[in-house]
Amino acid sequence: MYIVAFGIASFLYRKQIQERHFPMNDDQLAQLFCWGILSLLLGARIFATIVYETSDIYRRQPWLVFWPFWNGQFVGFQGMSYHGGVIGGLAAIIVYSMMHRFDYREIGDMFAASIPLGYTFGRLGNFINGELWGRVYTGPWGMLFPNADLLPTSEAWVQEAARQTSIALQNGATLVNLPRHPSQLYEALFEGVILWVVIWFFRNRKPFKGFLIGVYGIGYGLCRFVIEYFREPDAELGYRIQLVKTNLPTAYAHPLFCFSTGQIFSLIMVMTGLAWLFIAARLPNRQPVLVYLDSARTPVATQNVARKPYRSRRHHRKSR
Repeated sequence: MYIVAFGIASFLYRKQIQERHFPMNDDQLAQLFCWGILSLLLGARIFATIVYETSDIYRRQPWLVFWPFWNGQFVGFQGMSYHGGVIGGLAAIIVYSMMHRFDYREIGDMFAASIPLGYTFGRLGNFINGELWGRVYTGPWGMLFPNADLLPTSEAWVQEAARQTSIALQNGATLVNLPRHPSQLYEALFEGVILWVVIWFFRNRKPFKGFLIGVYGIGYGLCRFVIEYFREPDAELGYRIQLVKTNLPTAYAHPLFCFSTGQIFSLIMVMTGLAWLFIAARLPNRQPVLVYLDSARTPVATQNVARKPYRSRRHHRKSR
């Protein structure tokens, strides 16, 4: 699913280059994606081991962060943080843009219009793996995840949920698996498909450079924050902030004023996105460019004159 995600993001990014005549050749595009993917994976993995790992195993044995074996078996890299991937990807965009004298706002905008649809397949991968399941749900699309935590049959709410979903409690059984919200599919739909449609619509209608970067941060943060109420937090982490203390099981309810780790970082994304929009709207040379003329990055048309006919290089040349 990572391969599919990167392939889709690359296709959409290349499409934007072609429709804008953006002066980036195939070698530069390949180099950008190579460093971007590497930085994303590094950021996602390092961030996950720092934030989401409650034991000190990686502090005592830091080489295990990038060691895909456990007890002699290949297990891959189990644990990748989306928010860490964002940090790594942004770092790669800024450094690459500085090295090759591109405007990081334009590179970032094109990535913002490419990433969400690819991200959809990452969440589909979570669904296929049966991981990151939601809270117990007795509605019509509740799903049983084989790897989900079993719940004690001694709890009254567990007995009621089993009754509502017609799951028989075996005599003497102390634990039972109950249907959950398919929160991975919620995220694939809202943080992926719907967010991509919105940003893709504005890609040629943005009021200033960097606008889509802010829209992506705000849009993803809001969607993820809301969906976290349907997703069960990591058992060892629970709620990092409890404005109103609760003793309710995380599989049963997510109180409104209790916030998971994902919600905290999503709120930070929203605030950062808002701050960036305020700053980007006031930066110099902020006028968006719709089409470029040549390798000197000379603009042919801006957002305000997008409907004027394209004139050839022979009749329309500006100094660098």
